[in-house]
Amino acid sequence: MFKSVVCAVLLCCCSAANAAGELRLYTEDNRPYGFLEAGKLDGMTVQVVKELVRRSGQPAQIELVPWTRGYHQVQREADAALFPVVRTPEREALFQWVGPIVVGRTGFYSRRADNIRVHNLDDVRRFGTLAVPKQWYIHEQLLMLGMDNLHGVSKPSDMVRLFHHGRVKLIVANDLILEALLAGEGMSVDQVQWQFDLMPNASYIAFSKAAPPERVARWRQLLAGMRADGSLERLYRQWFPHADEAHVAALLHE
Repeated sequence: MFKSVVCAVLLCCCSAANAAGELRLYTEDNRPYGFLEAGKLDGMTVQVVKELVRRSGQPAQIELVPWTRGYHQVQREADAALFPVVRTPEREALFQWVGPIVVGRTGFYSRRADNIRVHNLDDVRRFGTLAVPKQWYIHEQLLMLGMDNLHGVSKPSDMVRLFHHGRVKLIVANDLILEALLAGEGMSVDQVQWQFDLMPNASYIAFSKAAPPERVARWRQLLAGMRADGSLERLYRQWFPHADEAHVAALLHE
């Protein structure tokens, strides 16, 4: 899913004189949140961030980068943010948070043809190795929960490929990106069976700790405006027409 080519999308026309104050916003290729199509950067969270940039009236640019690069860059640069980032206790002190901008749930899935039933993490252990992308929040959480059967892979597509070919019996994924993950490896949601939920997840725009607090406060205010005028909900429902109403409620009440 990650592309090595960095694609910069200029959201505001700005001169070299004011480029120094330009906000850099990093995101990864992760459908349907963000992706490049016909030379245009699009996706649910990309559209939310573009609208926030427009409302801010300040120069900014979005860059599509591998996750690890964006994650490290935003911790080194002052005028930078990364999105979407699942907010977890382990990450809390690393960033200044604006959001949530998308809310979903993380759960375990099996191949429907395998006809298996899994109720908890003890059951997951019985089915052997569990492939999980090493940089995902899910990997962090499962390690903290004492799971010792994890096989860290580089990309989500590696996880799904192993799953597709029966090398692993289960995958764990966010329900909002599941369809796109499977499609990338020629599978459909009809081929998988939900087993149980691991955790809810709320994704945010993660600003650098060194970002000016007034800028972060302004973005929080702008996002509150999107909640109030219905534009955030419209975007969420446009991209996720079958969204869980509980997720919609969580998205609209910080």
